[in-house]
Amino acid sequence: MPQLEKGGKWVFGWVIVGADRRIRIPQEAWSEYGFEAGQDAIFLKGSITSGGFGIAPKERIPEILTGRSLCTERFQDSRLIRIPGGVDVAPWQKLLAVRGSGHALGFLAQGPIFELALRFPALTQSLP
Repeated sequence: MPQLEKGGKWVFGWVIVGADRRIRIPQEAWSEYGFEAGQDAIFLKGSITSGGFGIAPKERIPEILTGRSLCTERFQDSRLIRIPGGVDVAPWQKLLAVRGSGHALGFLAQGPIFELALRFPALTQSLP
């Protein structure tokens, strides 16, 4: 997992939203955040700067963050999860999977980190 700049975010790679709004979680992120097939996940609102959202297992979210909750969905087999309608993404949209807080995996849709990552062609890409 690369760090795009010294002191910056650690990046898992690009994730593409499928036509059915499903994404495949990068393997390294799946392991690091302790995701499991059949487990409920909470979608959290991303920052104004980076847009996007965060995903975390329900039991990993402290109560103080539940106010940022958008919706829940269940992890599927093969590291897949469907992005619920309450989350602002479009089919075939490119998202940057990053190590967010210790609580949630971040998916950035814009902003300086996203723009910096566009200059790194070697970043992996996870298709749905």
